Amino acid sequence: MPSSISSSKHAALFYAKLLVSICAFLILVFELLSGFLLKHHSETYARVSQQYAEAVKMRPAKPGEPASVLMLGNSLLLYGVDVGRLKSLTAGRVHICPIFLEATAYYDWLYALQRLFREGSRPQVVVLGVGVNGFLANTVRQDYAPLMLFDLRDSLGVASDLHMDRTATSNLLLAHSSVFWDTRSVLRAQILRHTVPHYQELVLLLKLQPAIPPAPEFQTIANSRLEQLRSLCEAHGAKLILLVPPTPSSEDAVRQMAIASEKAGVDTLVPIDPTTLSAKYYFSDELHLNSEGAALFTTALAEFLPQTVARESMASPD
Repeated sequence: MPSSISSSKHAALFYAKLLVSICAFLILVFELLSGFLLKHHSETYARVSQQYAEAVKMRPAKPGEPASVLMLGNSLLLYGVDVGRLKSLTAGRVHICPIFLEATAYYDWLYALQRLFREGSRPQVVVLGVGVNGFLANTVRQDYAPLMLFDLRDSLGVASDLHMDRTATSNLLLAHSSVFWDTRSVLRAQILRHTVPHYQELVLLLKLQPAIPPAPEFQTIANSRLEQLRSLCEAHGAKLILLVPPTPSSEDAVRQMAIASEKAGVDTLVPIDPTTLSAKYYFSDELHLNSEGAALFTTALAEFLPQTVARESMASPD
């Protein structure tokens, strides 16, 4: 009888070790496969990786050189700014280095900036353009951003600022550490995009924009965040400019943001009055500029950005 029990225990232990080994092997396979797919088939990863690497190398311009400008934003700038044309139109006046990642908001770029500065990035001007809703949002992107924009310290900071519970914090830390965990939702979306007709259009239409809070709450949130960003930039020798891309029916939100920026001592750049753009300049989601809208916005941005940068440079004690 004892030998039978001992034999059963040995068998159970063997199968438990076998199961653990199989799980560890599958985790390794999924991780390696996810890393391969990410680096060889993700346009977003390729774009943001290259942009981030260039941003880390940014240094203040020498006398006679155009000012170095780090431009950060989400899909509003990705679709709304023709970067090649903007650089061409502003050549010799500013040197622009963009990082655009869709679905990002205030906290994504607050912590991305902190990491960029720690890694040695020294732009003279930081331009942030995430739209009013993105600036007020209490969210962070759950994929790509933890892996590409944050380090472990930033991930913990984001979790603390957003009062995440243990599950959400664990997910964020795993997304920073594991390619598979970070990109699992991206892979799922890619599968759906190739199997469900018009999937991308459906997703955009279902993403409702949150309501703008009442004026007192708006000013409290915006002032605090603007001052935090301004202090972070100034501590590393950079001036902050808030860029407000046009969105339909955003006239009042833009006005309130301009008031908050003035109180915080931050320049607000509004190249185009949103009331002047009709629906024909937007995609069907009625949020992102189409090619016609992007052409107008890029031209206006190329006119006003160098002026604002020059004004900031003259105001700088350096």
